[in-house]
Amino acid sequence: MIFIDTYISGVVIVEPTLHCDGRGYFFESYNQRDFAAHGIATDFVQDNQSQSVYGTIRGLHFQRGEHAQAKYIRVLSGRIRDVVVDLRPGSPSYGRHLTVDLSAENLRGLYIPPGFAHGFAVLSESAVISYKCDHFYCRAAEGGIRYDDPDLDIDWGVPSAAAVLSDKDRALPSFKEYQPCC
Repeated sequence: MIFIDTYISGVVIVEPTLHCDGRGYFFESYNQRDFAAHGIATDFVQDNQSQSVYGTIRGLHFQRGEHAQAKYIRVLSGRIRDVVVDLRPGSPSYGRHLTVDLSAENLRGLYIPPGFAHGFAVLSESAVISYKCDHFYCRAAEGGIRYDDPDLDIDWGVPSAAAVLSDKDRALPSFKEYQPCC
């Protein structure tokens, strides 16, 4: 695996090492020893999967306090723009965001440490996303920030007229209004 550190400390792009032959390819999508060797010693406890159609924007979501989650995101089919926003108080990148296009073609994964809001937009006709979490979901600890917050100014890769959102995500507070997650 190749680990690519980003400009936001702790957020890492993971590129697998492919083993190809006439049958196709094989790769390890996750290896705890390789992650630990890169300084990511995370014990994942829950795997989630979602399927969404073009234009769907899910997020920006996070879990507060002791329920804050590290995540490892992968795309099984299709293409998404993955977005993280640093919510770690005192972080030099607090309030900054990072976007990474993940797809079934580029096979990249994205590791997100605790203390981030996370979301994605579907750029293909549909997409299936798989992600690991290091803490179980807790409804009482959930929080979120509006996807179209003007202070964050995120390019989701989807025209706003084509955006498909849940009513819950449309009602999320702005970045200035949210309660700190950590």
